[in-house]
Amino acid sequence: MMSSKVVLFFLPCILCSLIISLTLLIIFCILTDMGKEESPKFNKRTTRSSSSTTPNSKTTSEASKTTTNHTQSLSINDLIFGGESITLDKLISSFPGRRSQILELISLLGPQNSPMIPLFVYGGASTGKTNIVLQIFKHLNRPFIYCSCVTCYNPRILFESILNQLLLHSKNKSNGYLSAKRCEKPSDFINLLHEALSTLLDSLKGDLGESNSKKLSTQVNGKMVYLVFDHIELVREWDKSSIILPFLFNLYDILKMPEVGLIFLSKTSPDTFQSDPPFPVYFPDYTEDDLRQIFMKEQANLKLYSSFLDLVLIPFCRITRQIDELSAAFTPLFKKYCEPLDDLQTLPNEDTKRKLFSHLQPFISLFLNETFSVPSQPLLNASANIDRTNRKSIAKKLGIDDSSDVIDFHMSTSAKCLLISAFLASRNPSTLDASLFDSTGGCDGRKRRRKNSNKSMDQKETKAHELLLKGPGTFPLERLLAIFQCISSAAEYSSDGVELQNGYIGVEGCDAGLMSDILLQLSSLCNANFISRGGTCPLEGSVRYRSTVSEDMALKVARSLKFPLSRYLYR
Repeated sequence: MMSSKVVLFFLPCILCSLIISLTLLIIFCILTDMGKEESPKFNKRTTRSSSSTTPNSKTTSEASKTTTNHTQSLSINDLIFGGESITLDKLISSFPGRRSQILELISLLGPQNSPMIPLFVYGGASTGKTNIVLQIFKHLNRPFIYCSCVTCYNPRILFESILNQLLLHSKNKSNGYLSAKRCEKPSDFINLLHEALSTLLDSLKGDLGESNSKKLSTQVNGKMVYLVFDHIELVREWDKSSIILPFLFNLYDILKMPEVGLIFLSKTSPDTFQSDPPFPVYFPDYTEDDLRQIFMKEQANLKLYSSFLDLVLIPFCRITRQIDELSAAFTPLFKKYCEPLDDLQTLPNEDTKRKLFSHLQPFISLFLNETFSVPSQPLLNASANIDRTNRKSIAKKLGIDDSSDVIDFHMSTSAKCLLISAFLASRNPSTLDASLFDSTGGCDGRKRRRKNSNKSMDQKETKAHELLLKGPGTFPLERLLAIFQCISSAAEYSSDGVELQNGYIGVEGCDAGLMSDILLQLSSLCNANFISRGGTCPLEGSVRYRSTVSEDMALKVARSLKFPLSRYLYR
């Protein structure tokens, strides 16, 4: 009786669980059948465009073709300057003051399909070198490869950038933003460059088919390719610049391909390069008349802007002639100049010009001081703090007093060494020179052959103290040269600026070869009253000198050379 009641109690629960299980099983079977029906219609690598449309195999193949065409959309026409070709007259009128340079570059590039010698185009910043070269290629409609050493800041990036453009390769998401070829060594670059240039030149000559040749004949002119290297002077700062620069300058001779032209653009002259650059083309700075023509272009009121340039052009040209700097200064100044005017189309008369001049005059000096303060003051303060911190840390390690070492005037390294030598010769007795300086210019008091007696040491100290009380003493030229030789020759035993060796710290920048102009430096110091010239000694028959600089000044000069002057002063 009891068991039947238990069965009746759990029977509804069992039935409910069975119903739920059957329902879940039916739902699972339905979902499985739907997945089997739709799985052949979708590919695992479905693009966004194909998944948004009706899922069938035809749409998927069309989407893949679209993606492939997008990644391979580059052609030889992308190697020419975009837009319509410009005439020679328009090119010359676009760059006032650059007519001779434009005609010279066009003549050096030569007629169509003619070989050219490598060119080295140089000039100051903002003189129009890069823009003119690119516009010349737009005028000639010839294919070129452009790479800037600002963005291509090491050999690998430079080599791969050139190869990517020659191989018509574009970095995108589909290729993982990778280059077409990985290249780090110049030897590998030559092989890959020769192969890429050969392929490109064959396509220019029409070896890729009649359709491509007909398309190219209407756009690309000639069968030559030009490599343009901008900011080539930055290569000197690279790790292997002594190898890369001669390699790039001799690239034309290494390739031996007359269909390739090389153009190097630089802000510095050829004299600043260790290796010989190619044929130079100089871009001088703009004259005041050239700058006036440049700024007068596309101005609505020519007379108003001409009166403005009459006020600001001459003072600003004394500081800089760079177009970008002048434009940054002239734009806000012209707005200030026009503030008293109600109508910007007004033609100014003499009274109006005087009124505008009196309104603008206070702002000219302000912009002269602020616009051209490069580098900025925070950067200068930060670098000064870093240098000061480094000097203090070195001074604490070496036990050197580190007060301010800023000198208010410029002095050459040899003159600084000579001034320190004269100060030591005036303050120290001549009898202590042998103990202070050894034959190598260092201080090595431990290598004395015999020990002096206490009595002789007391006599020397008494005599030296008396000389010290008398003030700076005189010294002959021979003693000055001997001390100078010891100080300057110490740099030969120090590999860097601050290095201990036998208790001596090398002078940074001095060299024993500076003895050739020692007399000239001595004469300059005498004329500047750093050293006074006394009378001729009747016993020695030579002129004697005396140092007139204070100890603080001598310590400042010594710190600028990292020379421990306090170790050589007799106290």
